[in-house]
Amino acid sequence: MRECSKKCLAALRCCTEDECRMWIDYPEDQNCTLIAVNKHGPMTLKEVAARHHISIVRAKQIVDATLKKIKSVVMFDRY
Repeated sequence: MRECSKKCLAALRCCTEDECRMWIDYPEDQNCTLIAVNKHGPMTLKEVAARHHISIVRAKQIVDATLKKIKSVVMFDRY
């Protein structure tokens, strides 16, 4: 976990660094993706979508596109 996340978690305060890649507009998880994952572990698409204020369908599209990119890199490395 990043130092900024550790500080926010220890101080029990929300992160204010909205320029950070890990920042989300979700105060229940102290506005931090890393804290959310640390607290809840694996999450469903519904939970992820709620935290990022997107639909479940959009979350699934992002997951599918990411898996496709990973697969292409893995297949490229095999040859």
